[in-house]
Amino acid sequence: MSSNSKIPLTPEQELQRRSRRSFMVLGAGAVAGMAGLTWVNSGPTEDNLPARLRSALGFNEGVVRTALFDNSHLAKTYPASAIGEIKVNGEFGMDEDLDPASWALEVTSFGATRPSAKLNMDDVRKLPRYEEIINFKCVEGWSTVTQFAGARLSDFTARFAPGSEKAECVGMKTPDEAYYVGLDMPSAMHPQTLLAYEMNGQPLEDEHGAPLRLVIPVKYGIKNIKRIGSIEYTNTRPADYWGERGYDWYAGL
Repeated sequence: MSSNSKIPLTPEQELQRRSRRSFMVLGAGAVAGMAGLTWVNSGPTEDNLPARLRSALGFNEGVVRTALFDNSHLAKTYPASAIGEIKVNGEFGMDEDLDPASWALEVTSFGATRPSAKLNMDDVRKLPRYEEIINFKCVEGWSTVTQFAGARLSDFTARFAPGSEKAECVGMKTPDEAYYVGLDMPSAMHPQTLLAYEMNGQPLEDEHGAPLRLVIPVKYGIKNIKRIGSIEYTNTRPADYWGERGYDWYAGL
């Protein structure tokens, strides 16, 4: 046998060799990952997020909005047989009992400095009714096929805040202002974005946001605000409850 010939490794030795190599690769990856995390978390913050991470989220939002998002692209819809039982999730802004008779929706049109309309449910119900069965997706990782019915936000805007479609954003708050969301206008005007007052064939229940909630299938559930008390059209990016707590402001699917 030549002195340069290699002696074949036993299966046990080969396994050990590969294990050592895998360990070294994983170790190097962990070190690189920690270095990257340290870099991202260093420096100033913006909206409670490291500025570098917020910048990356902003870049991703820009790509989606300019290259991918199109109001002609509809979220998938489902047959009634696929409807499930959606979780009661998120009760921010609904701590106090609400008397439906006393509920009112304040609307501040684009350019206005104070509410330009105060509406009740009869006003909303006069708009064309639209129904959809969509997969409601939570940022926590679960989803449920659910039927919603109500008025398109685009129809609502045209009727009660004409001209506000040219605003860049929409802000919504619960009556007590404890929960609030900000939406980009293209998503708000998406044909499947609803001010919903029915769910799974029944009037909306209190725990699901009665008397009126937002359903926006192109966003995660954190944007689907319940018990809406006010709507404002603005060019200034509105405050957003979860955006202030480190989540992506855009929150698109």
